[in-house]
Amino acid sequence: MRIFKTRTIASDAIKMGRVTIGGQKVKPSRNVKVGEVIDVKKPPITYSFKVLALAENRMGAKLVPDFMENVTRKEQLDLLEMNRISGFRDRAKGLGRPTKKDRRDIDDFNTPQYVDEFDFSLEDLEELDADDWAEIMNPGDTKGN
Repeated sequence: MRIFKTRTIASDAIKMGRVTIGGQKVKPSRNVKVGEVIDVKKPPITYSFKVLALAENRMGAKLVPDFMENVTRKEQLDLLEMNRISGFRDRAKGLGRPTKKDRRDIDDFNTPQYVDEFDFSLEDLEELDADDWAEIMNPGDTKGN
């Protein structure tokens, strides 16, 4: 049955335990029978498909409705519709990977822009004595107060 776009994706979903038949986890090589219900967990919902007939060969997506029926419960489909309407897929501001603009803003913030514009050097600071430091730290104070 063609539920997934490729066999690789189907096999990976089965290995992750997202596909069950009759409540039992299955292996990729499991044969299906007419009348069985296949449950597939594709977050946020679990789809259910009933096998109507078996195909001898692989088939295109357009032929799938002749061989299986979507019997997903209405509550699950409503949940999917609510998720779609709510815009849950959109990234909330500040969450996830930064956008290109966010990255530029971060880079601008982290890049020192005024490094070479100081009017003194470290050597000038090393030459200061205690009285000079006191004047810098407390401008306008006299030494006695």
